[in-house]
Amino acid sequence: MYERIIKRFLDLTVSIIASIVLAIPILILAVIIKIDDPGPALFKQKRIGKNKTLFWLYKLRTMKMATPDIPTHLLEHPEQYITRVGGTLRKFSVDELPQLYNALRGEISLIGPRPALWNQYDLLEERDRYGANDVRPGLTGWAQINGRDELGIAEKAQLDGEYVEALKRGGWTAFAMDARCFFGTILSVLKHDGVVEGGQGELKKEKVAH
Repeated sequence: MYERIIKRFLDLTVSIIASIVLAIPILILAVIIKIDDPGPALFKQKRIGKNKTLFWLYKLRTMKMATPDIPTHLLEHPEQYITRVGGTLRKFSVDELPQLYNALRGEISLIGPRPALWNQYDLLEERDRYGANDVRPGLTGWAQINGRDELGIAEKAQLDGEYVEALKRGGWTAFAMDARCFFGTILSVLKHDGVVEGGQGELKKEKVAH
């Protein structure tokens, strides 16, 4: 009941209110993005949704139009492709705001495992072990407030699994987990925790290096 009714009601309520409040700021940012680097202000990317269905995820564009069409973590020196305004948007995760539209459509939830890229086969395989591909992905989640880009594939999937277990229990346990993720995300954004441009598993690499 929690996931199907209460969680969906919260997603719709928060997304509608946030979309109305942030409509003008997002429009202003879109104009700034186009001035900074001519081209579309919005960027869409094919992602994996609940039960491995495909959907288009929307973001404010932070990369130059000349950027190769490959995942950021596969780019060599990705910082050279980030626009001037894009660096700030990514630092505060403001580029994720258009995903409120995805939440309204029911393609993602506000809280859940971050939707994987269609070709992140290693992450999808690991998530299968925990049932994390069987739930609606989220704008933010348990892994995002516990390492984000610093996490390796295995660690990220395990944290996604912990979230799924809490969600399965429903009721207060599921709501408490969502609340921790929601408020934890606000704190992480303010502190810029776990953001590594082009990085994946940086925390593990750092441990190995030492």
